[in-house]
Amino acid sequence: MLKITFTDQALDYLKRRKIANKVLILITDDGGGKYSIKGGGCSIGSHFSIIWVEQKDADYPVQLENDQGLKIYTSKYDMALMGPNMVMDYAAGNLNLRSDEGILDGGVDVGNGAALIKANKNVAMTDVEWRC
Repeated sequence: MLKITFTDQALDYLKRRKIANKVLILITDDGGGKYSIKGGGCSIGSHFSIIWVEQKDADYPVQLENDQGLKIYTSKYDMALMGPNMVMDYAAGNLNLRSDEGILDGGVDVGNGAALIKANKNVAMTDVEWRC
């Protein structure tokens, strides 16, 4: 099982936002997922988001082990871009995520899952040529 540790500062940030007791999803925000806040195919693996939802989402079945009692999940797809022994910290006004492999994201976003699904509902990708 993949493990993530939230520092006291990160946990306090989630509590102040009143989402520490919610179901959380850690995603690699590549711009194409149902909970994407920003990003794009070229940014995959360099931007992460924490999404809060009211109940567990079957598309994100992998629970991340943590010692803080948080209900945090991800997907097998997203796991491929995470590293061992992840740590979520809060410093200088930003959540940041690191692992044994180094910094994964210095500006992790937080989003409301229901609002993101509603906002992204009618977004359609048409004849766009993607280049990195």
